[in-house]
Amino acid sequence: MFPRRSHGLVAVSPDMSCWLHALTCHSGNIPTRCPCVTQGVAVSLRMFPWLVLALSVCSCPCTGMSPAVSLTVPPRRMDSVLDILDALETPARGGSPGTAAALGRGLGVCSTPGCRAVLGEPPRTPKRPLALTPGQWQLLTELLRHDPATPELGAVLTPDGSTVALGPLLAGIEVGLRSGGFGPPLPTLDPPADPLLAVTITEALGTSFLLAQRGDNNATTLGPSGCWDDMENPQNYTLRGPPSPVPDPVAVGAMDGVILGMQMVRGPFPVVELLRGYYGVGNDSEAGRVPSSYRRRDFGALVGHERLEKEVAAVLGVLRTVSPSPELLRDMGTQEVVEVARRAAQEFSERYVECPAIMPRCLWGARPYRGTPAPLQPPLGSVFLHHTLEPAQPCWTFSTCACAMRDMQRFHQDTRGWDDIGYSFVVGSDGYLYEGRGWHWVGAHTKGYNTQGFGIAIIGDFTATLPDPNTLALVRDELLPCAIRSGHIRPDFTLRGHRQLGRTDCPGNALFQEIQGWPSFQETTLPPGLR
Repeated sequence: MFPRRSHGLVAVSPDMSCWLHALTCHSGNIPTRCPCVTQGVAVSLRMFPWLVLALSVCSCPCTGMSPAVSLTVPPRRMDSVLDILDALETPARGGSPGTAAALGRGLGVCSTPGCRAVLGEPPRTPKRPLALTPGQWQLLTELLRHDPATPELGAVLTPDGSTVALGPLLAGIEVGLRSGGFGPPLPTLDPPADPLLAVTITEALGTSFLLAQRGDNNATTLGPSGCWDDMENPQNYTLRGPPSPVPDPVAVGAMDGVILGMQMVRGPFPVVELLRGYYGVGNDSEAGRVPSSYRRRDFGALVGHERLEKEVAAVLGVLRTVSPSPELLRDMGTQEVVEVARRAAQEFSERYVECPAIMPRCLWGARPYRGTPAPLQPPLGSVFLHHTLEPAQPCWTFSTCACAMRDMQRFHQDTRGWDDIGYSFVVGSDGYLYEGRGWHWVGAHTKGYNTQGFGIAIIGDFTATLPDPNTLALVRDELLPCAIRSGHIRPDFTLRGHRQLGRTDCPGNALFQEIQGWPSFQETTLPPGLR
């Protein structure tokens, strides 16, 4: 139903290979001869921007690294990373709150020009600490020293279902530690720029939009999301389209790096304890949402649109003085830089702060669509709100929401005989939107009107009680305005409850009464004979 696109790998010429190597090592000089061109290096040209921005180690083409040894490597989950950090920070083993951050930089967390301007040159590549098993060390080095052609290798799956790039996360934590007095002081940037934002998001964001402006104006600047091969034992993450310098895991890791970096200023906390509390590792309870699921709201509160725009412009000013970045800024005046920063901040804010996160089908374990889906013709003029009734209780964690999605799909396909889960999207109380039929395919949610609008269901029975305020706000204040901006629904769309168009009590008395006060609610109810 959702075909994957090829990343378009092409062989790199000897001259190009040397040039890419020079940019990766930030030496500022293109070598006159590259000794390793016979190795058959392959790089995706559409992924080249990642080479400049990837939070990976500066590894030269001929380092004589031995092939990876067959080891038992832990799954790419956040709890695997926390086990590693726990071993590194245990005082009995000589660890401290700064051990993980220093090791991360040695492995390549900070290799971009702007990040080096903030944190300095990375230390020499470290050897495996005795506290880590060979499998743990292999996982850590793979996560922090990834291939420029495969940026997804630097990501891990977290308990809230999101995928996080470790590079910007750990860079933000180190800035927080040093801002709080743990380690050498941070330099003063000229022009003044926020060091925490520089190492997490503003350098990557500004450079992404610069590259798009200097080259293909249709180039991808943000996204895409991706899919894991196995949610129980994740080992491989595949992007769902042409990559940008800021794919979703980098955006998520950057937001988390900002939030946790600011908390570290009040530290130093043991990094592992901070991360464990933030992501809810080992606490998969139904007591409520984990803090990480609020990252969009919290990042927006800390870094508003105007501040983000100002800081993108500031870090681009810093990059004018750092090699090799001036090439991207050549012949660009101040006003042009301001315009790049404006577009970058606006698009990032709209996509990652103002719009809700959508869990794609591959992440909640959807079955394939049966048959051939019928396409919708957006923008549509209607949104129909439902409650699921079963399950009757709201779900508060990714694991329970994903399970509810699978149960609903089985019921719709096996009992109702439909081609797929009927809803366009389903809303969990864990803070995420779950993709059903999605924006592009006709659903089976509101009989007689499926081609005219999207069916949005909230998990739970809301006959007598309402969804929690955060879930209501996600639909009312984030999903619907975002759908208008993205062109999926018309600005003059109408919102109705399911009961207005069929013989049903859906979406429940309490929820139906609530939505009557929402903008765009349409009071008209069809006569019974037309239902």
